[in-house]
Amino acid sequence: MSQNGQPPPSTATATATAIFVGHFTMPRGTAFSTHWHSFHQLAWSAKGLLRVGSEQGSWLLPPSLALWIPAWLPHTTESEGDAVMRSPYVDPASCPQIAWTEPTVVAVGPLQRALIDHLAATDLTPEARSRAEAVLLDVLSPVPVTSIAVTEPRDPRTRTVARALTADPSDGRPLSAWGDEVGASARTLARLFVADTGLAFAQWREQLRMRAAMPLLADGLTLETVARQVGYASASSFVAAFHRIIGVTPRQYFPAQP
Repeated sequence: MSQNGQPPPSTATATATAIFVGHFTMPRGTAFSTHWHSFHQLAWSAKGLLRVGSEQGSWLLPPSLALWIPAWLPHTTESEGDAVMRSPYVDPASCPQIAWTEPTVVAVGPLQRALIDHLAATDLTPEARSRAEAVLLDVLSPVPVTSIAVTEPRDPRTRTVARALTADPSDGRPLSAWGDEVGASARTLARLFVADTGLAFAQWREQLRMRAAMPLLADGLTLETVARQVGYASASSFVAAFHRIIGVTPRQYFPAQP
């Protein structure tokens, strides 16, 4: 296995397998810079939180979710905290029924987890491996999760605002108050946020808050605590915003561990 997570091309061929499971222990801050694979990849963390980015977006993945990354698609992978990545790499020739050409979030429940663990074994017979591979590919199910895009503005004035909010996403000051601090009118800052990020300021700040909330939710903090730390007045308002932006509720994204 290479340092960027690419399985050696001979690995799957030599063992006549369609799926090879790579195992990576990723202490906090571990990152694989932009790379790609000749295999499809199912980026999944058995423990901790993974961040995967591409031109199509950015995803924070708890153990309940994985990201299908099509072969040859450039992407980055990093750990958010300490993580253990167990990543199946899939020979494209083995799964013509999977036609996902974009990164696709899929659910990882007890069945998928057990199959990945099973396929990581090195003593399976070819017949047993083939059966398990077919089942894993058959039970991959997309979930309606939206990526989080938090682009840092280019203009020094909006960049100052963005970095202050990154440090404290609970800061709820309007653009008029920020304008007094960075020397620009609220109208100018609003125009610059749209020009630099493609989002209105309020939309950009909500994306930032969702990104900040993810590690807190992964650590098991209560909804009330997370809501307060990222700038929402109540757990209910935070849950509503999370569902609207991400596509599922916080508890669906981070189900309680048994």
